[in-house]
Amino acid sequence: MTEPNSAQSRILIVDDEPANLKLLDKLLTSQGYTQLVLVQDPREVLDRYRETRPDVILLDINMPYLDGYQVMEQLKALDDPLMPPIVILTAQRGHDHMLRALALGARDFVGKPFDRIELLMRVRNLLDAQLAHRLVHDQKSVLADLVRIRTMELRETRLQVVRQLGRAAEYRDNETGLHIVRMSQVSALLSRSLGHTEDMCELMLHASPMHDIGKIGIRDDILLKPGRLTPQEFEIMKTHASIGADMLLGDNSELLKLARIIALTHHEKWDGSGYPNGLAGESIPLEGRIVAVADVFDALTSSRPYKKAWPVDDATTFIEENAGKHFDPEVVKHFLLRLPEILAIIEFHADPMESAG
Repeated sequence: MTEPNSAQSRILIVDDEPANLKLLDKLLTSQGYTQLVLVQDPREVLDRYRETRPDVILLDINMPYLDGYQVMEQLKALDDPLMPPIVILTAQRGHDHMLRALALGARDFVGKPFDRIELLMRVRNLLDAQLAHRLVHDQKSVLADLVRIRTMELRETRLQVVRQLGRAAEYRDNETGLHIVRMSQVSALLSRSLGHTEDMCELMLHASPMHDIGKIGIRDDILLKPGRLTPQEFEIMKTHASIGADMLLGDNSELLKLARIIALTHHEKWDGSGYPNGLAGESIPLEGRIVAVADVFDALTSSRPYKKAWPVDDATTFIEENAGKHFDPEVVKHFLLRLPEILAIIEFHADPMESAG
């Protein structure tokens, strides 16, 4: 009758009668159960439960201070996914008592006085069931961990691809990869300031680097032209917004859906004079309005082969003066509010030549 894992099985026994505790201790010990926790005062049950994490509980009903029903209510309130089975020790035979105990989580009953064989069989059977329950629970936990790890790996792989796509567009345009680092961090900062959730801010951080991905589709003589573009050339240059949106079409991930919105709308202007669709005001997605400010400010304050970097004060004035024209006034308000943090981002990720200068 001895349980193969009896030495490892933890049994919590709760009874206010010392004689009953002694009897149960002797009976279970003789069958190889060595990890027994005896509790005479039911007020100690929760603490002892947390300490030992028993595999089965033998619980008396009629006790002072707290009866067995109240003890079960306390245990049930723990909401433990691996709550051990409870065997009720009682001399009561009433139907109502049995139903109340079952409703509170009791799994079996043993009448007093104890029948030695019956008690041991019920304990053994419930320990077997608890062991199977624990194995299933542990297996689910392992599978959940594996899924979580794999999901993180896939997410990181996707982010790496996204970053490389963004950098490809910037290098194609003779810009450094640090531009997309700066403008994406500023975009996330403005998003946070405007009240977006942390998840949304993280999406902005990773989606905004693809704002100019469509420049990959612009031919070199226009994209790399050192001087001012002709009106016809500028019309071709403007198509990079639609090209980028088309490149990002077809993926259902939140990241690439947001990247497509940003690529398509970050050149729209608040007064409707932008491109590619001439959207105005709040018809422009907020994410596009945020990236517009972040992108233009970083572009103004960065040197390029065809221009010198603007002084920060001049670039800030430009952003402020174009609120309500080029830029969303509310986004500009938060830009000015967060300007010290934005300048810290730009300084920390300065291009090597500029920081050296």
